[in-house]
Amino acid sequence: MRVDAQKNRDHLLVVARTVITEHGAEASLRDIARKAGVGLATLLRHFPTREALLDALLRSSFDELTVRAGELETSSAPEDALVSWLRDCVAVAREYRGATELMAAALEDSESALHVSCVTMRAAGTGLLDRAQAAGTARVDIDGTDLFALVAALAWMGDQPSFAPRADHLLDVVASAILTS
Repeated sequence: MRVDAQKNRDHLLVVARTVITEHGAEASLRDIARKAGVGLATLLRHFPTREALLDALLRSSFDELTVRAGELETSSAPEDALVSWLRDCVAVAREYRGATELMAAALEDSESALHVSCVTMRAAGTGLLDRAQAAGTARVDIDGTDLFALVAALAWMGDQPSFAPRADHLLDVVASAILTS
């Protein structure tokens, strides 16, 4: 990619992150382009679909969560690692209000631009869950898909004005329900 094209792409991502954080995943692509000082066609040339834009935004966060899972696996007790990663994952999902539906759908749709990122993130959490289960500190009747669903549910709650004040408390409740100790 040419240097100027990469610079435009990076700028679009910065602006898109701000707009989506403020207005949610359904924010107008036209507004993102306008705020970035480019035409809609330029935005669509870099990101042909809303999912492609969200994938570019989420991929770096998901990659960070994957790295974080590896760090936690070697530096923390299994139950602490799992809960810490769960908190981090919910925080990322909350940052992109409204993206949880797209993320959940992407798990089943291998053609989705978000599919690989979501599968990678789920695998990172599954590894931590498996480790905690092997240590006897997490329930054995849940799997990585259940964990991903709980992340989505907790992120969704954080998006709801009536539930948002309770979201952190409910994350604690869910974490304690996952753990056996």
